[in-house]
Amino acid sequence: MIRRAAVAALLLGVSAMAVQADVVAPTTPPDAPKFDAQGEPVFVNRSDIYEYKALPAYNEPAWVKAFVDAGKLPPVAERLPKEPLVYKTANEPDGTGVYGDVMRHVIGGRPEGWNFWAGQSYGWGGIDIGLVECLTRTGPLFEVNATDLQPLPNLAKSWEWSADGKTLTVHLIEGAKWSDGEPFTTADTEFYYNDVVGDPNVTPLMGAAPETYSNGVYANVDDYTFTLTFETPFPESVLYNMAYGNFCPGPAHLLKPQHPKYGGKDYESFQKAFPADYMNFPSMGAWVVVEHRPDDIVVLRRNPYYWKVDEAGNQLPYLDEMQYRLSTWADRDVQAVAGTGDFSNLEQAENYVEALKKAADPASPAKLAFGPRTIGYSLYPNLSGNGWGEPDANSQAIRELNRNLDFRKAISYGLDRQRLGESLVKGPFTTPYPGGIYAGTSYYDKDSTVYYPFDVASAKAELETAGLTDSDGNGFVNLPGGGDLNVTLVTQSDYQTDKNLAEGVVAMMGDIGLKVTLSALAGKDFDNARDSGKYDWIIIRNGTELITVVSNTTALAPVGPTTDVNHKANGAGELDLLDYEKDMVDTVNKFIASRDPAERKDLMKHYQNVYTTNLDGIGLTAYPGALIVNKRFANIPAGAPIFMYNWAEDNIMRERVYVPADKQIGAELHPNTLPGAPGSAGPVTAN
Repeated sequence: MIRRAAVAALLLGVSAMAVQADVVAPTTPPDAPKFDAQGEPVFVNRSDIYEYKALPAYNEPAWVKAFVDAGKLPPVAERLPKEPLVYKTANEPDGTGVYGDVMRHVIGGRPEGWNFWAGQSYGWGGIDIGLVECLTRTGPLFEVNATDLQPLPNLAKSWEWSADGKTLTVHLIEGAKWSDGEPFTTADTEFYYNDVVGDPNVTPLMGAAPETYSNGVYANVDDYTFTLTFETPFPESVLYNMAYGNFCPGPAHLLKPQHPKYGGKDYESFQKAFPADYMNFPSMGAWVVVEHRPDDIVVLRRNPYYWKVDEAGNQLPYLDEMQYRLSTWADRDVQAVAGTGDFSNLEQAENYVEALKKAADPASPAKLAFGPRTIGYSLYPNLSGNGWGEPDANSQAIRELNRNLDFRKAISYGLDRQRLGESLVKGPFTTPYPGGIYAGTSYYDKDSTVYYPFDVASAKAELETAGLTDSDGNGFVNLPGGGDLNVTLVTQSDYQTDKNLAEGVVAMMGDIGLKVTLSALAGKDFDNARDSGKYDWIIIRNGTELITVVSNTTALAPVGPTTDVNHKANGAGELDLLDYEKDMVDTVNKFIASRDPAERKDLMKHYQNVYTTNLDGIGLTAYPGALIVNKRFANIPAGAPIFMYNWAEDNIMRERVYVPADKQIGAELHPNTLPGAPGSAGPVTAN
């Protein structure tokens, strides 16, 4: 049994008052250093970006028209919805585009298969954003005026709330089709909501759960309208949670027959029904997979049924092909800067200085622009004391310590965050991050943020207050009545940044007398450890909820059994929340229910204070990311962050990005070809 602080102080002959006298008082966090390389967006209203309307006529590439002339494809007007989504020319940085060319990506992931809805990864790096579309869209919100900040429509053309706020009616775009020509209807949204999100045996890739949608009850009205009914009024965060990668329906006409509820063999067979060598899987995205060579390349070709156009009636996308070379994440940056790749989210801070030097050369093929400091890492102690992750006796003892605020304070005081940042990159990039909502974002309030600064003496004093001393004199604190306390820290091995931070944390904890063993896991092994709770501490790069607050809001606290990153329910569905966590849950629920901007701002001030006072997550460092794009591409919006409301591939709206005719490089691997029938070997030509 872990001793409480007061008992520990008595047993050790040290008064709690004497211990606390040695502790440095918490303060507000330091301001981030000025960084001139950050770009600034041009702010607009949502209605300035696009609208839905029918146009007098529509156009397509001449080579696609050849399919129509050969009788292999309906005319473009018949392939488009009743009222397509129309991008407005005034919001396009370089105006109406031209057809042709390719965007060459380099990624470190590998496709597992195409059942995104049963948890299969497409390999990341923008493949999934090119293949799936969601009901709403948040990526472009980085350029939307704060007074008009709401999710953009997408597959959901519009929506309205009932007078009591307990029913949300959603209207889908009418007449849109999957890439195989099958209609997109509420049959697809119903299957997603009830048989993917609502089935506990299915785990979507992005982890959507019923509480993500405030446990709304789904009902179809007609082929293009459905409702969600809630117990509480106006849970408007649901609309943000309908964006990538949550409410992104799959093709029910292919998925449903494989689901066990509808005659499929079992859940494992459902997940694996569309392996990575299954080509032409139906897409609502701008492109479709037509080739996959393992450990070499994935090729996507334009979707002939894509449902978006420009104001001149040109069916999008402008780019005919997307290529994803299967290499490493570090190689992605190298190739983008060198010009052998076209696009990279520069997020590994170790590469910043060299990338800036090369991009500064006038002859460089790539342009590089930094965004706000919205990349941040936290150390999360596992806060479940009642069995999530099935801990053994040693891990259970560590869980009890994790739930002790004095212990968490010791960790924070023991972290030299300035040095952690400098271990990644020198210069004005990184800033100490206390945890919680990011500085510089809409809901951040510095005066509400509590920061326990680096101080070894304070860290050791807090360990004593938590009942931990080095009883055997070997330099590491001991569990009461036992051997050395040994904490296992889980981190990702796929990214050098994660490993560098974790190694720094291990060394710093050793300096205050905490023995920490590093467990670096790759890919799915890391995901499984994180999601199953099989860790003592874990280092995670934070998600959208701590940047935007309005996106993925339920992840801010354990409002449901699976919403919180480091405190989920045990096998019986029970949460053993600490008092401050109950406060956070109450605050988040009030925020979700509120429609008063001033009240929402005050609620997040309170949330930030509770979060950082109690060190729900222990922040490490924060820094900006940079977007690297080959200079030949047009319609790249200014100030596009690599990650804010969503990833850069969504932020820049790739379907409207183009290459002027005189800059096209002719590097397509499957020119003049379109996706074939689902499951067929690859693309097809008009002849």
